[in-house]
Amino acid sequence: MKHIVSIAFAVFFLIISATAQDYQKLHSKAIVVDTHNDIIDECLDKGYSFDQPLIGKTHSDIQRFKQGGVDVQVFSIWCDGKQKNPYAFANRMIDTLYATISRNGDKIVLVKNSWELKKAIRDKKLAAMIGVEGGHMIENDLANLNNLYNRGTRYMTLTWNNSTPWATSAMEETIDSLRHQPKGMNDFGKQIVQKMNQMGMMVDLSHVGEQTFWDAINTTTKPVLVSHSCVYTICPVFRNLKDDQIKAIAKNNGVIQLNFFSGFLDSNFQKRYDAFVLRHKAEKDSLLLTNPDKKWVNDYINTKYASERQAMRPPLSLLLEHLDYIVKLTGVNHVGLGSDFDGVGSTPQQLDDVTTYPIITKALLEKGYSKKAVKKILGGNFLRVLKANEK
Repeated sequence: MKHIVSIAFAVFFLIISATAQDYQKLHSKAIVVDTHNDIIDECLDKGYSFDQPLIGKTHSDIQRFKQGGVDVQVFSIWCDGKQKNPYAFANRMIDTLYATISRNGDKIVLVKNSWELKKAIRDKKLAAMIGVEGGHMIENDLANLNNLYNRGTRYMTLTWNNSTPWATSAMEETIDSLRHQPKGMNDFGKQIVQKMNQMGMMVDLSHVGEQTFWDAINTTTKPVLVSHSCVYTICPVFRNLKDDQIKAIAKNNGVIQLNFFSGFLDSNFQKRYDAFVLRHKAEKDSLLLTNPDKKWVNDYINTKYASERQAMRPPLSLLLEHLDYIVKLTGVNHVGLGSDFDGVGSTPQQLDDVTTYPIITKALLEKGYSKKAVKKILGGNFLRVLKANEK
């Protein structure tokens, strides 16, 4: 009997070992793409450089991208629109990326198209791409849009949370005080979409209001990108996509890259977070009297009560639930990953930083997705949209 048990245990161990090797091998072979990471903003804000080890400080650095098997990273160029010259700020962020690349030419390279991307992967370098998060950064000037394209920008999010004079955002379309105002895109906004189609820049529909979404989807002649959004039916927040929008993206042959932010995945996360804030409000108010830097105080509270923050995080299975939902609604060709690492304060359990992408590959295989389907999700679907937008 003991002999039979030993054999059974050995077989079980071999199956588990083979599965582990299987997902690691698949992850290594697949082209792994993340379409949204805010490490450049984090570096500028805190004086970091992401070619240095930043474990415990950020979600990302060059070495950890490699450890996570990331082949292509689209770096977000972002500001909140309150700057005097957002276009100049965008260029400053691009300069920061350029400088990092110039210091690390053996590890990372800027790519502007699908063939440069594949060459970078063959050369075992991280393929860095640029995505501008917020149409306000072109300052209503098509020449600025053209210049950002020439510097390597390959997608632009039409709005961030703030609207532009030519397109309304998801946040502002849902604010009571703005609901009476015109929504969607005006003629200049549609001209911007057409210009992006012509030059080969992907139209990114994350952050845009519903009317802007429909105006853009009915204007574009190329497949769209949704660089970092999730499913409204599962988590009904203003930033997520409703079923008719998801179906329209599939009809357009576009792709939805899933955001890892807990608040866009879990409809109960905000309640847990609000309770956390209330518990520590007195301490936070006291700290603000001695240091009015809200960001520093928030970081201090989050670090001090890290175990509470950890307990608030949703399970990895919830991210996969959003993915499954899109697949069941439209098929496997219209979903990918757009983490928002270094732009969000909470991610699902296990997804602690950019080294953890293989966990997603393992989970997808365990759920029964084929290797072909997993490759599409990890990067193949994005590559299709990128190629379709190229001149």
